[in-house]
Amino acid sequence: MEVITTHINADFDALACMLAAKKLYPEAILVFPGSQEGSLRDFFVRSTIYVFEAERMKNVDLDRINRLILVDTRQKSRIGKFAQIVKRPTVDIHIYDHHPPSSDDIKGSVEVVKEVGSAITLMLEVLRERDIDITSDEATVMMLGIYEDTGSLTFSSTTEDDFHAAAYLLSQGASLNMISDMVTKELTAEQVFLLNDLIQSATNYTIGGIDVVIATASADQYVGDIAILVHKLKDMENLDVLFALVRMEDRVHMIGRSRIEEVNVAEILLEFGGGGHATAASATVKDLTLIQCAEKLVKVLQGTVKLGKFAKDLMTSPVKTIQDERRLSEAGDLLTRYNINVLPVMRGRKLAGLISRQVIEKASFHGLGDRPVKEYMSTEFSVVDMTTPLTNVQRLIVGNNQRFLPVMEGGELLGAITRTDVLRAIQEDLVGRSDSPFPLEVHKLYARKKMITKLMQERLPSRVQDILREFGRVGEDLSCPVYAVGGFVRDLLLRDHNLDVDIVVEGDGIRFAEYFAERHPCKIRINRRFGTAALRFSNNLKVDIATARLEYYDFPAALPTVELSSIKNDLYRRDFTINTLAIKLNGEEFGELVDFFGAQRDIKEKVIRVLHNLSFVEDPTRVLRAIRFEQRFGFQLDKQTQNLIKNAVKMGFLDRLSGRRIFTELVLIFNEEDPIPILRRMSELDLLKSIHTKIPWEKESENLLEAIKNVISWYDLLFLEGECEKWQVYFYGLMDSLAEEEALDVCQRLSFSEKNKEKIRNGRTEAEETLREIVRRLDSRRRIRRSAMYELLEPLSTEAKLFMMAKTTKKETKQWISLFFTTLRGLKPLLKGRDLIRLGVRPGPIMKEILADLLRARLDRRIRTRDDEVDYVKRTYINQRGTA
Repeated sequence: MEVITTHINADFDALACMLAAKKLYPEAILVFPGSQEGSLRDFFVRSTIYVFEAERMKNVDLDRINRLILVDTRQKSRIGKFAQIVKRPTVDIHIYDHHPPSSDDIKGSVEVVKEVGSAITLMLEVLRERDIDITSDEATVMMLGIYEDTGSLTFSSTTEDDFHAAAYLLSQGASLNMISDMVTKELTAEQVFLLNDLIQSATNYTIGGIDVVIATASADQYVGDIAILVHKLKDMENLDVLFALVRMEDRVHMIGRSRIEEVNVAEILLEFGGGGHATAASATVKDLTLIQCAEKLVKVLQGTVKLGKFAKDLMTSPVKTIQDERRLSEAGDLLTRYNINVLPVMRGRKLAGLISRQVIEKASFHGLGDRPVKEYMSTEFSVVDMTTPLTNVQRLIVGNNQRFLPVMEGGELLGAITRTDVLRAIQEDLVGRSDSPFPLEVHKLYARKKMITKLMQERLPSRVQDILREFGRVGEDLSCPVYAVGGFVRDLLLRDHNLDVDIVVEGDGIRFAEYFAERHPCKIRINRRFGTAALRFSNNLKVDIATARLEYYDFPAALPTVELSSIKNDLYRRDFTINTLAIKLNGEEFGELVDFFGAQRDIKEKVIRVLHNLSFVEDPTRVLRAIRFEQRFGFQLDKQTQNLIKNAVKMGFLDRLSGRRIFTELVLIFNEEDPIPILRRMSELDLLKSIHTKIPWEKESENLLEAIKNVISWYDLLFLEGECEKWQVYFYGLMDSLAEEEALDVCQRLSFSEKNKEKIRNGRTEAEETLREIVRRLDSRRRIRRSAMYELLEPLSTEAKLFMMAKTTKKETKQWISLFFTTLRGLKPLLKGRDLIRLGVRPGPIMKEILADLLRARLDRRIRTRDDEVDYVKRTYINQRGTA
């Protein structure tokens, strides 16, 4: 079987080439390896000029293919499932492509490759050589391919051959009216919004003296023809280099355009599995978030565009090292933590050897993880100094197959160069340039600071504003930037009340807090391990102060380990984009909003989005926080975040969490104003199973929790000072349908202490027994004294009584429990022990009996005043019993 295919996200040029190939291989079937561009899909829907018959990928048996014809690509990473068969000796491969060569290229027995503006140009040359005619409809489709890939014959990649091909197609009857309709469509509303986001986010990076603009945008639904938006932005600002990163659904679409030789966008986007021309390329990324793609792109650009003639220009510094006496397992932990493959081994301050990930993994496999690194390190290796030319570095790393090259100066390890560093540096477009590299400079293309000072004045008490300004002044004194961060800033923008102030200092957070406390009236508590401090002020305001930090996780679900960092890295470690906002507090910058990760956009669009795709692996409690925030704010999980949650549940990462951490998150959920939508969402995502597999979510259990919410709201309204553990009432409700042993299993899973387990068990049992007794007495139709009901209810905890009130369906039972809270609970005898003694009662157990009797009489309204109590005591205990 012969198959004609092209690249994923096929465009008009790819379609045109497939039509041309069908004329060369009439027995072959046409198959798209994946999705098509939106404009191409739209063409299939609207077009009546050409009936295009293509087989679905899922219907193709790969084992039956004996010839694969690739058009408009030869990159293995861009042909989907067909990549599985390109190495098979039984498959004959024919290639027709106009892209420059890349390391990912497939080899074919027939290769027609020519660097022209459009692939259909070279296909037409083959058709004309063989005197194969085309119809006017086919000419129109092929002309669309030329117009799209050459920007209507205006891109710098356009060649003379493309003009000749266009002229030939016109002579064959290509319809310019049809082409005009397809090429010059009005932007849709969604495209206009997306273009606006690209404009607002556009940031200029000066790398090696070259200006590169990166713009980002997001859309939860697919928006077609984003390449048109990229061209509009490029033309609006006359940009030499532009990369647009657009997250749609669960993918990031990357489009690169370049007008200069120094930046080859095809080579850069190859790092993301994409491809194209030096001037125009694209990639689609599924396993990274938008933020991760942008950060990786900057790193790739730095490694690709910057000059690199000497070792000092290539090396990474400082270098992570390990002492030779440390264990191999510790070296493995460092390699994993910092995502590197080789560690220099030091003996004191002297470089003694190198240890690689491969050696450590093999040693660990053989049970040697506890052996010292020095026993298995490599001691024969080359080194270079700062001025070693790139050619020598290349020879040592590539020629001598040394993956890691230390850079030394005077016996001191200053840096290191890896094979990746060299491969990025070896570029023909950098050879011969005389200008020297520049440090990375970053600024917004549309430089507009957002000041929220006025909002702070409107929403924050003057005392809080004064303290924030004082923090800024202390930052000035200590020459360190100071920021208000996190939920405090988020809720300020949402106009929600939140005075839980978090401060991050780029410097020594503890020194900052101590300096502040020495000069202002407040109490200070310090946690040196995490570099944090807490300040408490006289008006009950609490401020947490932290050093800007970078966290890493030793294993999934672990608590984080902390290192010093910058504000951007500090914000990047946080859970969701909406929590990454910061406000500058220093001097003239006071009130400037800092938004590195599109938090304002996500707040506006009401989206909960993670910052990176391992977020729920490193800290699975973020799954519960994501749902809590989603329901609290009325937001939605973006598609990728929801998929990552489902994967975390599927992989069982929440099962690895300690019970205490799950319990802490549950308490926060139960203390929300309305926890029921959160619990419902947890059920939808199979998260209740992480607590216990038998916890149900049915209409009956939801109704019970709804009743609990109403009862708690009623109680809060009546008893603002009364103590009630809301979480415990909801916990009773969530556990209600479980048997006693199952409920105890839940307590065990949540790491309850024996005391708390006993409290929960007794509370459940007593509530059930008391409720049954109340119902029995009410059903007996006998008159029930208020004192009898008081004695039934008073021993139970507030939480148990509220749970009973919510659970019962009998109105009369609810009324009795309500009467207890509103009236009976507050009744006490007016006489005290000393009053009884004055009346002649001898001290002893009888006094307790009299006070209890007085309470029953008051509850039953047989006595009402102090005089009534005195008369009752005299009549019942002194005159009749002679107690005096």
